[in-house]
Amino acid sequence: MPYLRIETNIELQPEQRRELLALASTEFAKALGKPESYMMAQLVAGADLIFAGTNEPAAYVELKSIGLKDPKELAKFACEWLRSQLNIPPQRVYIEFIDIDPQRWGWNGGTF
Repeated sequence: MPYLRIETNIELQPEQRRELLALASTEFAKALGKPESYMMAQLVAGADLIFAGTNEPAAYVELKSIGLKDPKELAKFACEWLRSQLNIPPQRVYIEFIDIDPQRWGWNGGTF
């Protein structure tokens, strides 16, 4: 049920993308307290993304889930993770948190 989308202007090779995406899936599921078997993650690298008028490394993150934890805690985790993995400074990251109503999240022919 959690969905993570990371969009960044940093160019990555296909193998780097796969490794980073697998790591993001595991670590964000853990941070959310959700089983990774429900986690969906997407990475868009090399995006046309400008922040504060420059094309220095930046990221836009969407994090959607049923029963989303404290956004402040998750924002800190996401920014630290992006800094450690892609060297993106926290001040160059925007994060959108969406706590989904289980009736509005579909899966396997139904809803949660």
